[in-house]
Amino acid sequence: MLTGLARSAAVLAAVVGLGTTLPAWALHWPWQHHARRTPAQAVSVLAVAQGARIAQYWDRNTLLVDLTRLRGAGSATLTPLPAQGGWPVRLEFRVQPGTIARLQVRGAQRVTFVVPAHGAAEVLKLDPGVYLADTARLTLRWRAADDLPR
Repeated sequence: MLTGLARSAAVLAAVVGLGTTLPAWALHWPWQHHARRTPAQAVSVLAVAQGARIAQYWDRNTLLVDLTRLRGAGSATLTPLPAQGGWPVRLEFRVQPGTIARLQVRGAQRVTFVVPAHGAAEVLKLDPGVYLADTARLTLRWRAADDLPR
């Protein structure tokens, strides 16, 4: 049988031993397998008119319309593909600052976004009131950064 002092020392050694090994194995639980994030797959939910190269990706339940390739000024029309069942619940636009200065979206309502002149790509979230279930099309117009007064 252990004496009181020996028992206390054994308990202290066990606590210190657990305290030093616990953080090492606690970070590696066998059921914690973190899946590698795969790049988003391009989809075709909206038809794009006027020949603009605009990619589309799902970001959970939001359709991300990638406008980072756009330069200068131009326009495009987005319409839902019949096979997709209408407009997505949420829409957002990814833009590259410095390539365009303003983005105007016109549907049931009109909204104009000001794109910063510098920085990393930004995502502009479109209010669902801008397009309704019966909205026939969304018209996008963008202006070049050089077109703005300084």
